[in-house]
Amino acid sequence: MKTYTIRQVSQMFDIPASTLRYYEEIRLLPAVEKTEAKQRIYTEEHINRLGAICCFKETGMSMAQLLEFFAYEEEEREHINEILALLKEQEEHVAKQIEKLKSAQKQISRKLSYYSDIKASMDSGSDCPDWADY
Repeated sequence: MKTYTIRQVSQMFDIPASTLRYYEEIRLLPAVEKTEAKQRIYTEEHINRLGAICCFKETGMSMAQLLEFFAYEEEEREHINEILALLKEQEEHVAKQIEKLKSAQKQISRKLSYYSDIKASMDSGSDCPDWADY
């Protein structure tokens, strides 16, 4: 079984070692075994859990929601409806974020086109474009 040090896991997920220790403290991560020298030993189970944690956090899931999700996951048969509801809610949240980002990208592209045309007109000595045309 492949194992990882706290430094390796920290670098793998670009999160501080203190955050990993905190996740362990609040039981977001399953128990992490330690060597005789008190160094933490992470397994594939931890890596998989951290992958999910980072993904969920990236989408805006709160720490309370993360704890709730993983508590439900421990007894998924009893909590399958709650798991599905939580994931559906998060999926809807992500869809809204994507729409907002698409709208922002469209505005930025419009501005980029406008200012590129201004530069081209300045370089060629022609009249500057009108924002209303964009």
